[in-house]
Amino acid sequence: MSTSIQPLNSIGPADPEKAREEELKKDPAKRDYLQGREQFKKGDYNMAAMSFHNALKGFEEKGDEQGVANASDRLGDVCLEKQDYTAALEHYRRAYAICEKEGDSFSILALNKKIAAIYQKQGELDKAMEILLDIVEHYHLTKNPKGMVEVMTVIAELYREKGDNQKAADTYRTVSSIHKNFKHKRMAEEFAALADELEQA
Repeated sequence: MSTSIQPLNSIGPADPEKAREEELKKDPAKRDYLQGREQFKKGDYNMAAMSFHNALKGFEEKGDEQGVANASDRLGDVCLEKQDYTAALEHYRRAYAICEKEGDSFSILALNKKIAAIYQKQGELDKAMEILLDIVEHYHLTKNPKGMVEVMTVIAELYREKGDNQKAADTYRTVSSIHKNFKHKRMAEEFAALADELEQA
């Protein structure tokens, strides 16, 4: 009987990179998905669209709902870059339905921001506003001032697009006061100045 005990770290794959490659060979859908992410990062949207589409088909065949949601979300991102807003919305809505079923509020929030951005680009400002106000409510309930400030800044821009300078100014003042509460003096002053500027316009 041998007395030398094999060290724990020597058990398992000797080369983690090789193990990962083996894993991906077994799962072509995941491989396509990761490939698509790399292509998207490089700005190669046509290749990324193909990879995400293949990944989506693979995930569908396996019945991997989370994979379907991820691939749909990424396909939406590609369509958004290519300014195909109708297709982007379809992909985002498919991902949204799965996330809603799973109760994944973090992903729903991210998708809502993307959907609102599409509505804004399409000039459907009221639809965008409705979603953004829901997001503000969520950030209010979860006490997330950073998120509040980001979304309220977008809401102020929407009001400006709609030609409602007073509401835009009021929104900027709210953003300014949130910054003030957190002792962000410079940011508070910048947003207050934006509000003044709009009121004088």
